[in-house]
Order: sequence, then structure tokens, then C-alpha cells
Amino acid sequence: MPPVVVRRAGLTDLDVIVPLFDGYRQFYGQPSEPDRVRAFLKERLAQGDSVLLMAEADGLVLGFTQLYPSFSSVSMAPIFILNDLFVVPETRRSGVARLLLDAAVRHGREAGAIRLSLSTAHTNTAAQALYTSAGWKRDAVFCVYHYGLSR
Repeated sequence: MPPVVVRRAGLTDLDVIVPLFDGYRQFYGQPSEPDRVRAFLKERLAQGDSVLLMAEADGLVLGFTQLYPSFSSVSMAPIFILNDLFVVPETRRSGVARLLLDAAVRHGREAGAIRLSLSTAHTNTAAQALYTSAGWKRDAVFCVYHYGLSR
């Protein structure tokens, strides 16, 4: 595989990121909605609501991760939520996801964050193995709950 470069995506990258983000959503059982994906990502990037990192090689985008800034009230310090990580199926198990995780950690450190947090499906054992091997620790103290609010 040619050298992979991870860089921060901007508005000019929407055309190449939208199909990957749409594929990511489909992986989680959502319908294909490229127009909604474009609008969502455009707003995130324009507003600076998130940091989108993309991996590319030879002009092809191989994957992305998206970080959302937040804060720890207890520590009174910034954190990032790694909300999305996706690698195109053809290049999985080639190290691209690890490069994206490493870039996310670098970004968090450079931004002065005290931690990155993520969650994944209980059934996504491949991702869990990657996170563990990359030094991420499974939370053994806190339970995560959600309260659905319909739009």
C-alpha cells in the first residue's frame, strides 16, 4: 500500500468524505442519505463543531474519524469524544484505523485535552480488539445510559 497520510478535512473535502460517512451510517443500519450527510458534515465543518480527520493514499480517501469537543466537569478540562471511525472495507486490517486513532490522540494532546472517549457496539468485536491493542481502556466504573428525544 502507498504511504497513508492523515490530515484534517475541510469544506473542500466534502465530495470525498460524504460517500464514506454515508457508508459509515449504513454500517450502523441507517439508510443511504447523501444529501442529509452533506448538509450535516458541511454544518459541522463550517461551525467548527467537530474535527474530521481523513486518511488518504494516492488521492483516495481510505477512512475518517470525527471528534467532538466537550468538557469534563469533574476535571474542569477539555476532552474529545471520538464519535465516528470508519475505514473503507477494501483497506481494513491494513493499519489505516490505527493511523486515524493515533492522529486523534495527537490532536487531543495538541488541543490540551485530558482524554478521548469513544463507544462502540457490543457486537463490534473487531473494533474493540483494535481499541484495546491501541492502548484504549474499557470503562469499568461507569455505565452509559441514553434517553431518546424524538425530533
